[in-house]
Amino acid sequence: MQLELVTAPEYLTVGDTIDFLRSNSDLNNKFYELIIVDPIFHLIGTVSLSLLLQSSRSERLTDLMTTDFKFFKVTESKDDVAYSLNQYHMVSVPVIDIDHRLVGVISIDDAMAVLKDKTDEDLKRLGGVGDEELSDSFFGITCARFPWLSVNLLTTVLASIVIAQFSETIQSLVALAVLMPIVASMGGNAGTQTLTVAVRALATRDLTTENLKRVVVREVLVGFMNGLVFFCWYDCPCVVSKYRTWFGVGHCNVM
Repeated sequence: MQLELVTAPEYLTVGDTIDFLRSNSDLNNKFYELIIVDPIFHLIGTVSLSLLLQSSRSERLTDLMTTDFKFFKVTESKDDVAYSLNQYHMVSVPVIDIDHRLVGVISIDDAMAVLKDKTDEDLKRLGGVGDEELSDSFFGITCARFPWLSVNLLTTVLASIVIAQFSETIQSLVALAVLMPIVASMGGNAGTQTLTVAVRALATRDLTTENLKRVVVREVLVGFMNGLVFFCWYDCPCVVSKYRTWFGVGHCNVM
């Protein structure tokens, strides 16, 4: 948050406030609203600069200020604050301490910086590289990538064990060996699509416990339908007869 604030007491008029802002050269040159406080710095309300400039000089700030406004506590996480600013399209929000006294302000510029860092972090986690930077040493990068690669190796070994159970079938029907890389590639691409959508939904907080079941069921149905469409396309001799001839794959019918 920014510690440089522009505050005013509620008894000031618009004219007095504008004169004060013009005469004070030490004010923060980037603020969007005037924060109204009481003598012990308790937050009372806010007045936007546009409303301040449009009002007559004789009006009092207490007649212009908004008491229904959003504020954050110093104990809230920066990710939650940045999400709220972006979600509700707020320009700046006051920050209060545990005694409800004004201590700072969060602007949209600060929130965008946090959201950018959060997006970069999510993208890196999607690829399993953690907080890796170009300036990191090869040893640090190796240690950071090792856990993800270990999990990938474990799942691959499990898939190999399953395939080994059908080794006799594969020997009798060589066409299955030709199809295995296709199945693995299509399955990996479909999984990457689902994972990308899920990670983005988690980052934007669109994926919650309330809609988790619906999203999972939807993704399962999408995967089933895509698999059925490609299987029917492959099973159509008029479309891929030449492809089957090249690889020696015979025609199979749906049971």
